[in-house]
Amino acid sequence: MDPATRRRRAALFLFFLIPGLSISSWVTRTPDIRDQLDVSTAQMGIVLFGLSVGSMIGILSSGTLVARFGTRPVMGLATLLVILSMAVIGGGTMLSSAPATTAGLFLFGAGMGGGEVAINIDGADVERITGRTVLPTLHGFFSLGTVVGAALGILCTAVSWPVQWHLTAMAAVTAVMFAYAFRAIPHAVGKTRGDGSRPDAGAAPAEVRVWKDPRLLLIGGVILAMALAEGSANDWLPLLMVDGHGVDPALGSAVYTGFAAAMTIGRFAGGFFIDRLGRAPVVRASAICASLGIAVVVFADSALLAGVAVLLWGLGASLGFPVTLSAAGDSGPDSAARVSLVAMIGYVAFLVGPPCLGFLGEHYGLRVAMIVVLAFTAVAIILAPAVGKRSATASPATEPAARP
Repeated sequence: MDPATRRRRAALFLFFLIPGLSISSWVTRTPDIRDQLDVSTAQMGIVLFGLSVGSMIGILSSGTLVARFGTRPVMGLATLLVILSMAVIGGGTMLSSAPATTAGLFLFGAGMGGGEVAINIDGADVERITGRTVLPTLHGFFSLGTVVGAALGILCTAVSWPVQWHLTAMAAVTAVMFAYAFRAIPHAVGKTRGDGSRPDAGAAPAEVRVWKDPRLLLIGGVILAMALAEGSANDWLPLLMVDGHGVDPALGSAVYTGFAAAMTIGRFAGGFFIDRLGRAPVVRASAICASLGIAVVVFADSALLAGVAVLLWGLGASLGFPVTLSAAGDSGPDSAARVSLVAMIGYVAFLVGPPCLGFLGEHYGLRVAMIVVLAFTAVAIILAPAVGKRSATASPATEPAARP
């Protein structure tokens, strides 16, 4: 690997680390944020709806923006929105303003939804260039960020450090990371349009064709289920443990940290098993593991047992994103369009699905609301063969777009 590509890969690791740090920073403080805003579970769902709206705008515009400008400016602007959102969420909490907090979550959703699709396309390009595994490790750095951010969140919760100062400090730290990483990203990756109105030959038809690929849609079904399993834990797990199992907020944040740690281990170790067993068996085992973990959290009355089951939930959900994106990238021609489509489906589930669970949680409790997530992961067990197979003997020449 040449030095420029090595720097680019390291920069992509930071681009994934930043949203991981950010999302876990505010997720671990959601009990404090809810209390300072003085809102109910349903009202908290409305606050989280800002995340849904922002993420939908980011997701739906990302593919077009990447095609027009390339991944670099899209990643840059989106990451800046994520950084800014931390300060806005903190300010909204300090002012006890639900609208301001909602606006901050809107910025976070727009940055997360728009930027992550672009980063995945850039990561798939690095895999194509190097012929080496990148995507699982990229997502591993996101999970690593959630572990570090959650640990800091637990510490801040334990010492009662104000939410606004915690999130503002996180914005400052991630801004330094961004300034370092942005310089290593090349121009024009993923760019398929020469101007604002005239796409290059074949670009627009390719975007249409991928919607008609049955296998790609099945892959989309897998990522939808597994991303919902991950996103619902990111948004609701601390409150699920506090309200559903009666633990205190600091312990609820600790359980979330265990989930994030399990995700990190699964993603960094996943390539070993995929190279030896293939993608489909690993995805099926992951979906079974996630389903078992969620079922215990929902139906067991023991807080200790639920806390242990969260580790299964995290291990099971860990490989959903990277493996399905790799499968999408080598499922046919026009890899960028395929990765963009499947990533869009995944981020819709990751960012939009969990706030909808808040409305169910208000009426039936968060534990009951998680049965919806359990149903989706059960479906993923059935759809797992759609991700195809890759083993240690697979040739990069025949599958150039991505490696699992």
